[in-house]
Amino acid sequence: MSNSGADRRNKMIAVGAFVLVAAGVLYYQLRDSSPVIAPAVVTTAAAAKPAVPASAGSVAKGSVAGSSQLDPSLRMGPMLVTESLVYSGSGRNVFSLTSAPVEIPKAIAAARPKGPVAPVYAAPAGPAPPPPIDLKFFGTATSGNGTRQAFLLHGEDVFLASAGDVVQRRYKVISIAANSIVIEDLANNNRQTLPLLTN
Repeated sequence: MSNSGADRRNKMIAVGAFVLVAAGVLYYQLRDSSPVIAPAVVTTAAAAKPAVPASAGSVAKGSVAGSSQLDPSLRMGPMLVTESLVYSGSGRNVFSLTSAPVEIPKAIAAARPKGPVAPVYAAPAGPAPPPPIDLKFFGTATSGNGTRQAFLLHGEDVFLASAGDVVQRRYKVISIAANSIVIEDLANNNRQTLPLLTN
């Protein structure tokens, strides 16, 4: 027999075995595995008796064995025993009209204020003010051609600037007077007047 015939035969055996295993698994999954248990019928009077409270009297004299031994008659003795019981709990007796009601504490203040509530007016928030210009004006000088220049301090750096010059690539000098200088913050489009430091 050639190799292809042996391979085909092996494949057919494998497929057949798989089909048998699948059918067995399917059978066990679908069948009802729980056995039906017939209810046991007690036929003797020696069956276990249910526990009976001592105050119930003769509610259950005999055991309940079957439907033929049930006693449908009304027994007044146990009923009278339960009627003579007195409520002895603490607190309010919900079965008594004369029982005192429970004291409920009154609220100190009203949960909701009376009358209309005035709305709280909040002013609309405007744009934040521009940051202050971080330069200090501490003096002036006059150049040889007669133009006035200002001495400006930024941290430890000192600048000598004329009108139109830009300091720190951000602050443009607009005008220089003897006691003040006008600077424009180019980043925030804001002009501020800096006074002359006198110390």
